Amino acid sequence: MALAQPPAGYYDPAQGLSGQALRAALADIIDGHNVLSNADLWNAFETTDDRPDGYVWDIYSDVPGGTAPYLYSFGSDQCGSYNSEGDCYNREHTVPQSWFGGASPMVTDLHHILPTDGWVNQQHGNLPYGEVGAADWTSQNGTRVGSSSWPGYGGTVCEPIDAYKGDLARIYFYMMTRYMGQVSSWSSDMLQGGDLSPWAESLLLDWHNGDPVSGKEVDRNNATYAQQGNRNPFIDDPAWVSSIWGPTAAVPAVDGFPDLVLSHGDGWAQLRRTNVEPCRVGLIDVAGRTVQALDWSGTELRLPLPACGPWVLELRSARGRTVRRLMAVD
Repeated sequence: MALAQPPAGYYDPAQGLSGQALRAALADIIDGHNVLSNADLWNAFETTDDRPDGYVWDIYSDVPGGTAPYLYSFGSDQCGSYNSEGDCYNREHTVPQSWFGGASPMVTDLHHILPTDGWVNQQHGNLPYGEVGAADWTSQNGTRVGSSSWPGYGGTVCEPIDAYKGDLARIYFYMMTRYMGQVSSWSSDMLQGGDLSPWAESLLLDWHNGDPVSGKEVDRNNATYAQQGNRNPFIDDPAWVSSIWGPTAAVPAVDGFPDLVLSHGDGWAQLRRTNVEPCRVGLIDVAGRTVQALDWSGTELRLPLPACGPWVLELRSARGRTVRRLMAVD
């Protein structure tokens, strides 16, 4: 997992919060960004979406670890008209404009607008993202359009390749937060009551958990911050996703161990503290079941995590109780 570096103090108002209080605090922090023009987006892409070789980083044609079927140069390959895949690139609103009526500032919010192949962008159109059973259409890098196979929704959807599912999930969590006061007026099968619909929430949580933050996302977040002055908090701190959405979102944070430092990585959680009083450590899954429990009286503890996804860590001792959420990745 890559970690972005926000300015010192940027997220201070959000610390210690969870649920809708956290969402509202983050919305206040990232609100009021510098609104770009449509023309600004073309120039911004040259810093936000440039591949290491200088070509356009297009999620609909990129083949991670392989050879892209076509490459675009900034400026010279910009659409214009197009008749097939590989003709030119344009501006993809990953949250389609029709959902919010093309209104500002959403229509030029760089956090959700990517340079992509014009033809594939057209196939996505205003469809929800999802997972496809039998594809009706497939791009040259494997992006697919067809009937949804995700539980709870059977309409037509667009499915990106696995390498960019987490990127798109975190873009959607950003949009649900940045515009939380406006989402109730948007129209899409992915939305319900000012937030994600249940099927879309479960889908995007799965994508977020299965495709952790990449260096590409970190670089793009930093470059977008330089352009419009706000950040995607779910790239800076991926654990905030499970603090707002999903089965552990309603679990309140409790801190009876102020000296506890918690970090986690691929398949483990690391606990450090200065006080060595005996305590009971429990790891709880999203169904509320304790899957691990042990006694701890030292200063450091490395705890294996059985699987990816959100977990609740609970510590109990004579002086109090601590509850922390964490997100494990493969």
